Amino acid sequence: MFDHYLYAQAGLLLMLATMFAQTTIAIVAHRRQSNCIPGVVADSLGHESFVFRSHRTYQNSLENVPMMAATVLLAMFMGLDAETLAILVWIYALARLVHMALYYAIATEKNPSPRSYFFIIGFITNLVLLVMIALHLQQ
Repeated sequence: MFDHYLYAQAGLLLMLATMFAQTTIAIVAHRRQSNCIPGVVADSLGHESFVFRSHRTYQNSLENVPMMAATVLLAMFMGLDAETLAILVWIYALARLVHMALYYAIATEKNPSPRSYFFIIGFITNLVLLVMIALHLQQ
């Protein structure tokens, strides 16, 4: 039924695999603390702490990826152009991957930080897809 969306589905898989990796990394980083309390990240931690950054990276994806995933699924059900959808999904998935890598690598409170640009790319990609769906409904 959705065979022509193979590339979009592969991008969606990358988004979900990235979140799974973020979950795993955050769990491992959190558990390595000597004063680990499951599910609790100390309020005293900031960007200098990898525990904080790994937790925030996962939380950021948890706040953003479900919206894009739902938008992608809606686009598939509505029959949007498979090639355009695949391009948008891969832009988003790669932007999230770079966002993650930069969040892990750069401990900064600076705003905008380099990761912010990749967040914005993903945000705009989601917006473009939502507008495309709205326009498709007008037809």
